[in-house]
Amino acid sequence: MKEIVDLAARAGRALQEKGWLLATAESCTGGGVAQAVTEVAGSSAWFDCGFVTYSNASKTGLLNVPPALIAQFGAVSEEVAGAMAEGAVAGSNAHIGVSTTGIAGPGGAVPGKPVGTVCFGWAIADRTFTERRIFAGDRQAVREQAVAHALQGLLRFLDQA
Repeated sequence: MKEIVDLAARAGRALQEKGWLLATAESCTGGGVAQAVTEVAGSSAWFDCGFVTYSNASKTGLLNVPPALIAQFGAVSEEVAGAMAEGAVAGSNAHIGVSTTGIAGPGGAVPGKPVGTVCFGWAIADRTFTERRIFAGDRQAVREQAVAHALQGLLRFLDQA
């Protein structure tokens, strides 16, 4: 957990330097990114809000992810992760959004998407980046690795912005 909180603190410093706010949109991590961020004292200066959208209906209703996108690619897809991150920014006061959607296990695998598959999105203004990773381990391990990766990606994205 210390590594994850350290990543969140680094992201917070980078966000503060830019004067930006962050929003999260999480499915498989169940708010883990937002939890890590709010472990950092003073995060209210750079963290706006978090959406935990576990169901497809909440992804559509709260983040405006098009139902057709979910139907075509599945909730665990880079396309949906990107739309989630964009929806988090659009539905908040944030400048940048990060999203996670995946299969933490132990069940839920489908052909081409084994347990441990997690898709990520990072969005700012008119740019969105996505990535798909497969993590090993049990449910907790997958979720922790996903939170860490989401924050690492956020740091990379902030460096490029």
